[in-house]
Order: sequence, then C-alpha cells, then structure tokens
Amino acid sequence: MPALNFLQIKYFFDTVSGSVRWNIKFSKVYLSKINLKTMKKEEKMEAFGKLLDIMDELREKCPWDREQTNETLRKLTIEEVYELGDAVLENNVQEIKKELGDILLHLVFYAKIGEEQGQFDMGDVINNLIDKLIYRHPHVFGTTEANDSDQVTRNWENLKLKEKGRGKRVLEGVPLALPALVKANRIQEKVRGVGFDWEFKEQVWEKVKEELGELEVEMKAGKKKEMENELGDLIFSIVNVARLYGIDPESALERTNQKFTRRFNYLEEHTLLKGKSLQEMSLEEMDVYWNEAKKFDKK
Repeated sequence: MPALNFLQIKYFFDTVSGSVRWNIKFSKVYLSKINLKTMKKEEKMEAFGKLLDIMDELREKCPWDREQTNETLRKLTIEEVYELGDAVLENNVQEIKKELGDILLHLVFYAKIGEEQGQFDMGDVINNLIDKLIYRHPHVFGTTEANDSDQVTRNWENLKLKEKGRGKRVLEGVPLALPALVKANRIQEKVRGVGFDWEFKEQVWEKVKEELGELEVEMKAGKKKEMENELGDLIFSIVNVARLYGIDPESALERTNQKFTRRFNYLEEHTLLKGKSLQEMSLEEMDVYWNEAKKFDKK
C-alpha cells in the first residue's frame, strides 16, 4: 500500500450520533483499483517499447525489413486494412486482435523509416495525435458544449478547416484513392458537417425516385454515356439513403456479397454432389437449389 498521505479515505457522518466514521475499507478497494489500472498501463507501455526495440533490430539485421520503403509498404498496408475489415464484419475477435497487430506493425514501420530519414519518429506521431484529439474535442477538454454526436461531427469538421496547414475546402480531406462507394459516403458525411444536407431524411426518397426515372429514360434512349451518368447519380442517392438511416453502405453491400457467395457455393456444391454441371442445368433447376440455400442460410 502507498504511504498514508496518498490515501483517499471516504468518511461519512452518522446522522444519529453525529460521529465521524472512517471508511478505511472503501479507501483500500479504491486504491487497489487505481494501482491495478496503473500496472496495466505500465504493462502496455512496456509492450509498446519492446515493439519499438524489435523494429530497430529488424531494420538493422533483417534483409527484407531493411529494404522496405514507404512505397513498398503501401500496398501491404492496404491489404492489412482490408483483412481487418473482413474480421470486423465476421465479428471474429481473435482475427481482429491479430489484424490490429499487423496494422500496428505497419505504423511502427512507417515511423521508423521517418526517423531514419530525420523527418519524424513515433513520439512525434503520437504527440501530433494527442494535440489533434485535444483540439478537436473542445467539448471534452475545453468549454464548448456538444449535446449529441451530430454537433460533435459539425464541430470536428469546422475545426479541421481552421487547422494550420490545411486547405479551406470542405472536401479536400477525402482521399482520391478511396473506393467509390466509401468515397461517396465520406463526401456526404463531410458536407453534412457544414450543414449541406436534407432537412428531413424522408426527403431523400424523392431524389431516389427522380434519379431512377432519369436512368429509365436514358436506358430507353440507349445512350451508354448518359446511362452511366444517371446510374452513378442513382447509386449516390442510395448511399445517401444508407447514411441518413444510419447504415454503412460499404458494409451492407459486402454482407450481401458474402450472402450471395454462400448461397451460390451451396448451389454449386449440391449440384456437383448429384453429378450435375451448372452449365447443363436450366435456370429453373438451379432455382430449386438456390431456394434451398436461402432456407439453409437463415438457420
């Protein structure tokens, strides 16, 4: 136990006798929790320090690690992020832990390369993040009030525009390399942060109907370029629907991809078991197995 002057002892007044009773038991439990939390934090910091030491050794002694650059790591980093995304969709806790470790390795790797080139190190990365989190959370670390997450988001986007070194354009922070569906959702979230959005979410359905009608007109005209433009507008409006109703469109589409894959695999496997070929089957025959797959998928 720490010295007595570190004890935070709770006391209460006995309203009957007026005497003060010292609740030492409460203090011991309270301090035990504080000590345990401190120990766990120290263990995490020690583990992170060990990771940094290992990276130093890898860059010095491993030929493959020594040859890596920001450019060679880029595609591997993207792959690791997608693998984490798969683990999250599958709610596979062990895989999430594993993939987070792989991504952490990449973060440490980039920081090490930056340190070797005299540009920045991991301490700079972490301190920059700390400063940003404090600056963008004035409702936590300052006097600004934010009663809901929408207000937090609006404050966040406005503060980003004011940051030194940033452009003044709302959409400048959207990465060009994002997949189109993710980018559409991010664009809509960004402009919402500055108030450019539907007044009521139900209004978006009129836009969907409008875009669908325009697509049908161009399809009847048979003009491929115009069809592509209108299809893009329709998809963009559907992304808006997802956002307004609190659905991540990328996750929704990927879950449908996975569902279709499971059902088609069922169809293919059961067809092969009966010595049949999909190419030789009619659509009606395949529908029998497809409907079985739908029932199986719901179990």
